[in-house]
Amino acid sequence: QVQLVESGGGLVQAGGSLRLSCAASGRTFSSYAVGWFRQAPGKEREFVAAITWSGSSTRYAESVKGRFTISKDSARNTVFLKMNSLKPEDTAVYYCATRSGSYVLTDERDYDYWGQGTQVTVSS
Repeated sequence: QVQLVESGGGLVQAGGSLRLSCAASGRTFSSYAVGWFRQAPGKEREFVAAITWSGSSTRYAESVKGRFTISKDSARNTVFLKMNSLKPEDTAVYYCATRSGSYVLTDERDYDYWGQGTQVTVSS
């Protein structure tokens, strides 16, 4: 089993920044990818960003390109999502998830383990 714990969410004004963290523990895959997804009220969960554990490959949703940056700290088994220039439409519960394999995929069905989520609220 792999346990994922997200942190760093909160309330921020439009134009502000937040950094989310996803800490992994338990059994880890020799090669795996970590993704961030989000779910706004009344909407389906959507892909935000993903990274391979080597850091060699990243992928972003069009809606966050240029504003969000995904990165990882291998020594701490932690993946980060730095979010700049936040907009009210970024308001959602943000989840991190992991999957075995070294491809950065965007479909949530490809991910095996999920965290509980952290709330991000952007006020206008």
